[in-house]
Amino acid sequence: MEKDFYGDLRLGILGGGQLGRMLIQEAINLNISVSVLDPDRDAPCKKLCDRFEAGSLTDFDTVYKFGKQVDMLTIEIEKVNVDALEKLEEEGVVVFPQARVIRLIQDKGLQKQFFKQNDIPTAPFQLISSKDALKDLTIPFPYIQKLRKDGYDGKGVHKIADEADLANAFEAPSLIEQWVAFEKEIAVIVARNDKGDVSTFPMVEMEFNAEVNLVEFLISPSILPFEIQERAEQLAIKIAEDLQIVGLLAVEMFLTPDGNILVNELAPRPHNSGHHTIEGNYTSQFAQHLRAIFNLPLGNTAARSNAVMINLLGEANYEGLAIYEGLEEVLAEEGVYIHLYGKKFTKPFRKMGHVTIVNEDREKAVTLARKVQATIKVKA
Repeated sequence: MEKDFYGDLRLGILGGGQLGRMLIQEAINLNISVSVLDPDRDAPCKKLCDRFEAGSLTDFDTVYKFGKQVDMLTIEIEKVNVDALEKLEEEGVVVFPQARVIRLIQDKGLQKQFFKQNDIPTAPFQLISSKDALKDLTIPFPYIQKLRKDGYDGKGVHKIADEADLANAFEAPSLIEQWVAFEKEIAVIVARNDKGDVSTFPMVEMEFNAEVNLVEFLISPSILPFEIQERAEQLAIKIAEDLQIVGLLAVEMFLTPDGNILVNELAPRPHNSGHHTIEGNYTSQFAQHLRAIFNLPLGNTAARSNAVMINLLGEANYEGLAIYEGLEEVLAEEGVYIHLYGKKFTKPFRKMGHVTIVNEDREKAVTLARKVQATIKVKA
C-alpha cells in the first residue's frame, strides 16, 4: 500500500465484538488507526477504537459508506454484506480476507462443495432446499443438519437421530452431514499474506460444551502423534493456498478413531481456538492477522509453554448485569491470565471472556485449568 504503514493507514473492522477488541489491542502497538462498525451501540470495541459507528453489517449502503472512509477492511464476523465489499474492492479499498472468500465461507454448503472440488477430506454430505427433502436423503440416521447460512457458535446446528426428530428439523436450505464418530476435535490456524508466505500455529485439541456446542476447553500444543499434527497442519496450508486467502484462517477438524482427519468448518478470521496464543505463543493470532493483511513478515508461531484456554460463559438461568464470581481466588494463582470482553450484560452461555493458564508442566496446567473452570462463574 502507498500510505505510510506507521502512522496514517486507516483500518476498518466489520464487527465490534471480542475478536475485534483483541485485534485492536494489537493494532495499538503498531500505531494503526482503527474504525469499527457494529450494530450494538455498546459493543466491546467501542471504547478502544479511534472511531466507532453503530450500524448494520448486512446493509449494503451502511457497509459501503463505512468502507469508503478507510484504506483497508477486515472482519471479525462473517455475516456481512459481501456485495458492498465487492463494490469497495472494485473502487480500490483493500478487503482482507477477500470478499469472494467471505462469500464462500458464509454458506456452509459452498464450503462443503469447495472441499469436494479440492480433494479436502470431509464427512459425506447432501444439500437440501427445504425440510421436505429430508425424506429423500441417502444419508442414514443419525445425521447433522446445519443451516447453510447464519449459523454460528452452535446455533443453526441440529442432530437428527431418527424419524421422531424430523419434526424439529430446520425448514431453511441446509447442509446434511453424516454423523462422524470422532476421537478428538482439533484445529489449526493458518496465516497467509499477499506475498504468498504461509505459516501455521501448532495444532490444538478442543473440548466442547455439548449443551451449546461451544469450545469450552482447549489445550496447546497437542501431544497427539507428530504424524497427525503434521497432516492437520498440511491440510490447513492446502486450504489457505487453494483459497488464496490473505489473512487468518481457522480450520476445525475431526480426528476419527481410525486416524483419519476430516475437515469440519472454516473461519476466515481470528478464532476462539487461537485465544491462548496471546500468552502461549511467540506471536498471537491477532498480531499474525495484522501481519498477514498488511503484507508484513509472518511471526514465529511456536509455543512458549503449555497453554490451556477456558471460555467464560454466562451461567444458565442468569440474565442481566454481569457479576464475575471467583476472580480474586483465580488471580492469586501463578500463570493465570484473565481476559474479560467488556460485555455489560450476561445471558446463558454468552461468551463473556476467557482465561489462559500457562505452565511448563502440561498436567499442572490442565489441573489448574479445571480449578479455574470450577471457580469462576458469570452471574447476574
